[in-house]
This record gives sequence, structure tokens and C-alpha cells, in this order.
Amino acid sequence: MDSVTTLTSLIIVLPLVGFLINGLLGLRSNTFREKKSLIGTIANLSVFIPFVIAVYFFLNMGQESAAISAELFRWIEVGSFSVDIAYQIDQLSILMTLVVTGVGFLIHLYSIGYMWHDDGYWKFFAYLNLFIFAMLNLVLADNLLLLFLGWEGVGLCSYLLIGFWYTDMDKSDAAKKAFLYNRVGDFAFLIAMFMTFQHVGSLDFSAILSSLDAIPADDKFWIGLLMFIGATGKSAQIPLFVWLPDAMAGPTSVSALIHAATMVTSGIYLISRMSPMFVMSPEIMMIIAAIGALTAIVAATIAITQNDIKGVLAYSTVSQLGYMFLALGSGAFTAAMFHVVTHAFFKACLFLGSGSVIHAMEHVEHGLHDEGKDVHFDPQDMRFMGGLKEYMPSTYKTFLIATVAIAGIPPLAGFFSKDEILAFAFNAGLGEFAGSLYFLLWGVGMITAFLTAFYMFRLIFGTFNGKFKLPEKIQEAKGAEKYLHESPKTMTIPLWTLGGLSIVGGFLGVPNFLLSTFTHQEEHINLLHNWLHTITADYGLVLSHATEWILLFISVAVAVVGLYAAYRMYGDGATEESDTKLAGRFGGLYQTWKEKYSLDEFYEGLVVNPLVRFSDKGLAKFDMKIVDGIVNTVGGVVRLFGSVFRYIQTGVASSYALALVVGVLIVLSMLIL
Repeated sequence: MDSVTTLTSLIIVLPLVGFLINGLLGLRSNTFREKKSLIGTIANLSVFIPFVIAVYFFLNMGQESAAISAELFRWIEVGSFSVDIAYQIDQLSILMTLVVTGVGFLIHLYSIGYMWHDDGYWKFFAYLNLFIFAMLNLVLADNLLLLFLGWEGVGLCSYLLIGFWYTDMDKSDAAKKAFLYNRVGDFAFLIAMFMTFQHVGSLDFSAILSSLDAIPADDKFWIGLLMFIGATGKSAQIPLFVWLPDAMAGPTSVSALIHAATMVTSGIYLISRMSPMFVMSPEIMMIIAAIGALTAIVAATIAITQNDIKGVLAYSTVSQLGYMFLALGSGAFTAAMFHVVTHAFFKACLFLGSGSVIHAMEHVEHGLHDEGKDVHFDPQDMRFMGGLKEYMPSTYKTFLIATVAIAGIPPLAGFFSKDEILAFAFNAGLGEFAGSLYFLLWGVGMITAFLTAFYMFRLIFGTFNGKFKLPEKIQEAKGAEKYLHESPKTMTIPLWTLGGLSIVGGFLGVPNFLLSTFTHQEEHINLLHNWLHTITADYGLVLSHATEWILLFISVAVAVVGLYAAYRMYGDGATEESDTKLAGRFGGLYQTWKEKYSLDEFYEGLVVNPLVRFSDKGLAKFDMKIVDGIVNTVGGVVRLFGSVFRYIQTGVASSYALALVVGVLIVLSMLIL
């Protein structure tokens, strides 16, 4: 086994080893469960060491380096069909591995403090390690089937982690909802794999991408559409996005890991990996862009009305994922991956920051209970917060940095990636296919950029500005401020690290025109584009430098106006009063946003209730009359024969001897005759 295969094996296996150690020893030994420092160390090292190995690969890999395959063993071999457990080390897989292990490690470190007092501490870290193992299989696999194994693995782990506090039925239902919605997309993905194998005879990426001409154009369309449907499940796009906001029921570090930095980006990774096939079908590209833009603006309008701090971030995640799909559909695969990276930084920071706030609010509730006060409130509700920057300076500063980044204000990370997406959407409008539609989608993207800045600064002003609202809401909570405190170092160090990455991460993709405008030379300074150009099949930008500067200024102006509007309405921290004014301005439309477009109710009426009624009135009767009837009939026949034959069993030996003799005579007669 060569060094590449050995190191790749370690990247994959170490999180699995961490899962087995913490999981099995935690099941067997109560003493081990109490050793929380040891459990946390094992879990963190199981992710940190793979991150170090990924950094080593990154430093030793050039922009033009060919992909390296690390084959471990033959997995399946049936006739002409064979699949290996084999991993592909190339620029795209290493980029995703760095995000998964790097951000994953920071979230593991944060979880030591966040989950310290939870009875299921050992189990939580076992699940986190298992999730990282599945996610690494997904992004490193060199074939669709192994990728699908990781795809299903992260689905299982999300079910376990969202429903971690499963004794609460709401959290348990949220886990089931996520699991079932993902299965819809997974079924479509499976059919796409079957169709691909039918034409290519292999599921290896290299074989598929080198044999695209063997797939008829119509089948390319259907394979692309089915893969996209699979991606809408994992990456929470219309019509399958409604599971992700409910998934906030899990611990906050789960939200940061699964629903900000890793699992929900699986669909973007899949389409980017298969981008040479997708660009051959302009119709699919248009559908992807349209669904992405629609998802982005729908989720952004809902986010404006939410008061749950994690709820706002959940719909923000859905909206940002919509931006990534807008990029994919506009032929900006590198820009989509760029936004995956920057989004991992600032959204993980925001989720962990919200967890820090929730942690402090829960401490307030416990402190009041210790005083003998029967005070109950939702620690995630912004309407009970306010003024927290005085008590939680590190959380506030890092939250503010990440908010500026996601709002698209220069020079932070979100500005560069979001601006590139919008530029490519405008660029696609100049193409021959569906140009006017792409211009419309660019406009939707701009409106969404305004809404993003508005609802994110509404969130930060309502949480950290003004006065602490809890004592005003609940009289018994007077003096509760003394229980507010900053989170421990294990929580604030990851916050500052992610905050720093939210500042500098954007310089990975500085637009080329920023330099070429002044030097008059077409130099490629976009590091991420240079890194991925051999893998992704990006459309070429045909915009003039003047147009790119105009689009950049419009993008910045829109973000600043969104910030200013939020400051005018929510700058004093008075969330409820400003929400009332906003509701008055938009009337029924605001109520529609607040009710989340009644999508859950729509699905209940269209799918769930008819299925339940059909099951009750149709399947239940079929089960009772037909299935149970057959089983009961078989049982009745056996009992009937048994009741007849029991008379032969007299227990008299002479009777048995006589029957034996008679039987022998019958057999001899048959042989003779």
C-alpha cells in the first residue's frame, strides 16, 4: 500500500475509529461515560488528524495535478458490474475535505463546552464522528455508488443528531421529517444512477465523464433532472426544503455542522462534480437556476418574520443554498463552491454564536430556578433577549463579523462569493438560451441580497442592542442580568477562528477584473478558479470590466441599503414594535411570510392526509381481510388436519405396529404391480 493510499485510509478510518471507541465503550461502561475530557479528546483527534492530512495533500498538490485514485479493496463484483472502495484525491475533493474536517473540528471543539452537562455526551460525540466518516466517504468517493453510501450515511446521522433529544416528541418528529423528505430525493438519485450505468456500464466518475457522448441527449436531461431532485432533498431546495428549518430542533452544534457547513452542501458538490454533463443540457441548467433563485427569495421573506434565533439562521441557510443553485444553473460551478466555503465559515460562526446566546439564556433560567422562581421562557426567542453585547462581548463581535460577511459587505468573505454568483447570473442573461429569464433571476438575486442584509441585521440588533427584555416580559425575572455571562473558551475559540476566516476567506476568490482593470492585463488572480478549473465546466464570463464594476457597486449598494433599513427599524433593539410596523406595511403578504407560505399545511393536505386516509380505509382493510385472512386460513387448515390426525395417535404400540405392517404391504404391492 503506497503512502497516498495509507494517508487516504487514515482520513476515512479515523472518524470511524472515534465513533467505535466512544460508542462501544460508552455502551458498556458507566465509568467511561464520566470521563468527558477523554471522550472529547478522542472525538476531536479523530477529526483533527484527518484535517492535518488533508492540509498535507493540499500543500503537495498543484493546480494542474492529475487526480490520484486510492483503491482499498473490491466492494461488489457481479458479472460485468464491479465497484471498488476507492477514493479520488483531486482539487475538488480536497477542497471539500478541508471544509468538512476543518470546520468539523472547530464544531467538535465547541461541543465540548456546549454539551458538557448533557447525559448523552458520549453518544453525541460518537454520532458526530460517524457523521464525519459518512461525509468524507461522500466527498472523496471515486464512484457514484460509494458517494451514495456516504449520501445515505449523512442522512442517517442527521436523523440521529436532529432527534438527539428524542424524548421530546417535537424533536423526534423533526428527525423523522428530515429522514423522510431526504428519501424522496434519494429515490430519484438512485434512478439516475441506474440510467447512468445502463449507458456507460460503470459508476466511476472518470468513466462517466469520459463517456458522456454515449448518453443520448434526452437521457442526459433525465439523468440531470433526477440528480437535481436528489440534490434538492439533501440541499433543501423547493419543493423539499421544509425539513431543514424543523431540523433546528437538534443541538446547536449539530445545526452548525450538518445544516451550515457539510451535509446540505452535498447537492452542490454532486452537481459540481458532474458539471461536464450538466452543461450539455441547457434546459436543466435553467431549471436549476430558477429553483435556486425561487428558493432563495422564498426563504429570505420567511426569515424576516421569525423570532427564533436559530429559525432565522435556518431560513437564511435555505436562502444561501438557493444562491448556490442559482450559481450552478448559471454555469458558475466554481462560484458555487466558493460560496460553499465562505458560507461554511460565516454560517457556522453564526450558528455557534446563536448556541452561545442560547447557552447564556438557559443559564439565566436555571439561575432563576435556583432562586426558587418559577420562570419559564423560550431561550431561543429574540423577544426575551436584547442588550447582550454588554455581557457577551466575544459572542457579539464574532456574530457581527459573520453578519457583515453574509450580508455581502466588502471586504468580508460573503461579498466576494455572492458578487461572483450575481455576475455569472447576469452573464448567463447574455447567452442565447433563456437570456431574459436569467436577467429576471439576477434581479431576484439582488432582492434576496437586500433581504439577507435586512433580516440578519434585524437579528443582531434584536439580540445584542437595546436593553435586556426578559425582566420587562416576566416580572419574576428582575435581576436576571447577573446570570448572563460569556461562554467558556472551548466555545469562544472556535467562534473567533471562524470569525477570522469570515474576514479573510473571501480573498480565495478575488475577481480577476479588479487587477486587470488597472494593469490592462488579463491575469487570473482568482485562486479558487485557478484551483478548480481542470474539474468544473464553468461558463466563460463575457462581461466587460465596466459592466463588472457596475454590478459590483450595485451589489454593495443593495447590501448597505438593507443594513441601513434594518438599523432604522431595529437599531434600538425594539424587535416587536418594529415587527408590528412592518406587518402593517405589508398586510396579508407579511402574514403569508409569517405562516411560511403554509407549505407544511399544503403538503399535509396534498400528501400526508390522503395517505393516512387511504391507509386507514384501504390498506388497513386489505391487511385485515386479505393478509390476516390468508394467515388465519393457513392456521385453520393446519388445525383441522391436526384435529383429524390426532385420533390416529392412540398411544397403543400394537396399533402403531399394525399401521407399520400395513404400510409395508402397500408399498410392496405397489412395487410388484
